[in-house]
Formats: sequence, C-alpha cells, structure tokens
Amino acid sequence: MAVDSAISSPLGPPACEKDAKALRFIEEMTKNCDSVQENVLSEILTQNAGVEYLQQWNLNGATDRETFKSKVPVITYEDLQPYIQRIANGDRSPILSSHPISEFLTSSGTSAGERKLMPTIAAEMDRRQKLYSLLMPVMNLYVPGLDKGKGLYFLFIKAESKTPSGLVARPVLTSYYKSQQFKTRPFDPYNVYTSPNETILCVDSFQSMYSQMLCGLIYREEVLRCGAVFASGLVRAIKFLQLNWQELAFDIETGKLSTKIIDPAVRDCVSKILKPNPNLARFVREECCEGNWEGIITRIWPNTKYLDVIVTGAMAQYIPILDYYSGNLPKTCTMYASSECYFGLNLTPMVKPSEVCYTIMPNMGYFEFIPHDPSNPITISRDQPPHLLDLADLELGKEYELVISTYSGLCRYRVGDILQVKGFHNSAPQFKFIRRKNVLLSIDADKTDETELQSAVENASELLKKYNTTVVEYTSYGDTKTIPGHYVIYWELLVKDPSNGPADDVLDQCCLAMEESLNSVYRQSRVADNSIGPLEIRIVQNGTFEELMDYAISRGASINQYKVPRCVSFTPIMELLDSRVVSVHFSPKAPHWTSERRF
Repeated sequence: MAVDSAISSPLGPPACEKDAKALRFIEEMTKNCDSVQENVLSEILTQNAGVEYLQQWNLNGATDRETFKSKVPVITYEDLQPYIQRIANGDRSPILSSHPISEFLTSSGTSAGERKLMPTIAAEMDRRQKLYSLLMPVMNLYVPGLDKGKGLYFLFIKAESKTPSGLVARPVLTSYYKSQQFKTRPFDPYNVYTSPNETILCVDSFQSMYSQMLCGLIYREEVLRCGAVFASGLVRAIKFLQLNWQELAFDIETGKLSTKIIDPAVRDCVSKILKPNPNLARFVREECCEGNWEGIITRIWPNTKYLDVIVTGAMAQYIPILDYYSGNLPKTCTMYASSECYFGLNLTPMVKPSEVCYTIMPNMGYFEFIPHDPSNPITISRDQPPHLLDLADLELGKEYELVISTYSGLCRYRVGDILQVKGFHNSAPQFKFIRRKNVLLSIDADKTDETELQSAVENASELLKKYNTTVVEYTSYGDTKTIPGHYVIYWELLVKDPSNGPADDVLDQCCLAMEESLNSVYRQSRVADNSIGPLEIRIVQNGTFEELMDYAISRGASINQYKVPRCVSFTPIMELLDSRVVSVHFSPKAPHWTSERRF
C-alpha cells in the first residue's frame, strides 16, 4: 500500500515509508549533484591527507577541486601496482588510505594475466549497502506487490586467495555475500530470496546451483522475479535445469536431498525445506521431459513479473536466449557497479535493454570524465594532469571515459568504462553504458583485449613450427548460442609442406595453448565456475581473409586503411567465415588454474 501523498516522491508514490525515505535521498543527491561532489572530494582529501600517495603531489592540505585537478595525475592500474604490491606484501603504513585496507577486491579486468587488486576499507561496505537499499524502492514504483512473494536469484561466491600479508583477495560480490551486512540483513518483505544463505555461500558451484534450483522449484508459485547478477548466469541456470531436472524431480518426489550435495550446511538448510511432493515432481517432469525449453521460466514460475539481470554491454548478447526462455519478460538492469566503486542505479528499470540508463549517485565517490572521441583522442600525461570534466558539466549525447577517486584511496583512476549521456535526473546525468575500453571478447566475467588475444595466438602457433606451418590471419567471436558460451577463433594457415601438416590432435593442443595463455579470470571461468566452454579453433580455406577484405571494401572500406577485425559479430561476415571452414578443433581439457595468485 502506498504511503500518504504528503511524503510522496517526484519519482512516484512510494510503497511504504521506508521507500519514501530512500526516494527522498535519491532526490536530494541528484538535485545537489555538484555540491555533493565537491563535499565528497573534500572528505576524501581530508581523510587521506597524510597518506604517502597524496603527499607526493604537494597538496599541502588543500581539499578544493582546482588544486586537486592541477596537481594529481590521472592514472591506470599499472601506475598504482607498486603501491598495491607493498600493501599486499605487508606494508601497513598509510600508503593509499588513512584507514586500514580491509581486503582486496579482485577486478574482472586483468594486468599481466592476473586479476587486478583493488584496495578497500571497511567503511566502503556500508556505502555499498546504502546503494543496495535504494534498488527495491525504485523497483516498487514500477512493479506493485513484490512484498507478496519471493525472488529466485542465482547468486554465487567465488574462490578467494590471500596476499603474503594475509589480506583476503576476492571478487566484490563474494565479499558482499560473506559480509555481516548480507548474512544478518534484517527481514524485508520486498527482498526475500528463495535461496537460503547457506546455498549462496557454498563455494562448490554444482552444489550451490543444485540447491538453489531445488529451492526455486519448491517455492515455484511464490516466485515473483527471477535473476542473477549477469544475464549469462541466468542462462547457465536454465541449462543446469535442462541437464539435472530428473534428479531434481526425484529429490522433490522422495523428499530426500541428492547424495551429490555433501556440504553439511547446505544439506541441513535444504532438508528443512524439502518435503515429499509427488505432484510437484510430476509437474517438473511433464514440463521438462519433452525437451521444449521455450517459455520455460514462465511455465515453471508462472507468477514471474520480470528478470533481474545485467543485459548491458557484453551481456546484451544473451537477450535473445533470455527472451526465448522467458516469453519476452521485461529485463531490468538495476545497478551500475564495479570492484573499484559502486556508481549508481537505474531509475527507470522497466525500459527496454537498449534504453537502459544509469544515474550515478554523487555520494559514492568523486567522478571525473575524459571526453571520448575515437577520431580525436585526448593524450593523458602524468606530468601534466589534464583538466577533466565534472559530473555537473557533461553534455547530452556526448561520450566520456569514467575517472574515479574513492574513500579507499584510488585517486583519478581510469576505470575504462565508456559512457554516453542520454538524459538527466534533476542535475545528475543519466548514462548509457557503451563498453569497457579495449575489451574484445567476453562471455561471462572475463574480459579479453586485443593484445592478450594476439599473445595467445602467438603462443599457440609455436606448436605449428615443427610442421612448417604458420597462422596467416585470424579473427574471433564469442559464441553464446552454446551454453556455456565459448571463444571461437578463426585461423587461416599457411602449410608449406602439405605432406607434413599439423594433425587434428596438434590443432586441438593449439586450442589448449591459447587457453593457457589467457588471463586468470578466463581460466577460473573455465575450471572452477564452468561458465565458459572449451575454446574452439575453426580452420578456414586459404584466401578467406582476402575475401573478407573484398567484402569490407565493397561496403565502403578504404583499401589503404583496411585492417583485419580481431573480433567479428556482423552476420554476413560470420556467414562468410563459416562457409569457408575446413576443420573444427576444441581444447581437449581445461587449462591450469588455481585460486592462489602470484605476488
């Protein structure tokens, strides 16, 4: 029931007084965007005035924007890495932050093949929790009655490691799910999950997925929304149902949990929920046995009102399969966040995926922007800091690269996200996420850039030398029609001695060599998370890439400036490449990966 209009919000009538308070906070922050940003920077510089990193820039206690912009350089991870390495190795002096570094959050971006380590402090968890607390009040404006049921969310933790000093290094969502803020969160009728905490906190991906799916089936009639963090996660969950529905139905029929679930905490909590239910078991079998998965989400969970998944950026490739599984249910992208910083939220969550915009909340950090124009790039020099634009200075329709300064100690750090201003809420810009800079391939949490792909091809092609064979050209794409998705690499080979060319097993080993060369995020996704399938190399006929160039020139490309695209997605080009394939090869086993990282 909506509260009295006297405490209503310009965003709409809130569902309850708690929502009204959250919506008023959003209004206050976005109406006073510039002054909030000015205050945030002052707080960050005051809090961290004595740290080693800031002192070298001779701010002399200044906390104003002009001094900060004129003296502190814009940096990348490589600039920060020596400081981070010292913290990881046990240096407890105030290097980046005056507050103790509580842990490292591992980014999906990589440096030298390893996840980037982002320092964080304990107080940041409360700041993230504040942003989470704003999501449902906004969603309640668009979808009534969410307090009358549950959310089926497939949420997972990932393996963590420890630095030589004993600090934990783990993904930001693993940190959040293991936090007291999540584990002891107060009951909220608008935010009840079908999955008990113990199933989310199980590190074994099979046991976690199995138990969460089982609970989702048990509560099928109470489910009002389905989701995962990324679209790929929800697609993977439906594939898991396709592979395991018979055993799930047997558990439901007998009221006994599969012996494959050996985690004591998971067995204990699920056993309290699982009771013999032959009718539900019969229903699951009837829906799944024919192999028809069209509309399976609304058939199994008939009261589902929307899917809560990220389908922007690289995740947009999963929209067609989610439409197929859900009967075109709305897909909401509620939040914009990264390991470096939580940024903001979507104030119009029920729009089409192509229209999703995020409003950056100015209290989350200090945000600056580099104008982004690929035809006229800005050179960033550490010696002469550029004057970047503030949140309140941005223009409608323009693209920008995001730069952040945080309470945890990042100062003028280039995140790499390219954003476009699509509108404003009060004085706060609303951004469309365009892409992560330089990312070529992405299936799940992985991000592979052109340099890394080139290196992987070079390493794999070493196996061809003894056969007097070289890779003439290559390109790639992320195939998400298979579940899980996988990398596809097209190779054109020059075989100088056809009587001694590489056999199929050698080319299979080339697939594995490429995987071994890719970063730890990719390899973890392959080995531990099972969210990426084996890499595939497709050998194409000689002359294929010449045809590719001819096609591009026929569409207006300059022959003088033509470069082979290292990633393709345009359907006619894909069709041309696939029509020239002469052999197909897959990685014969998973690459090496361990949760321990190099320090």
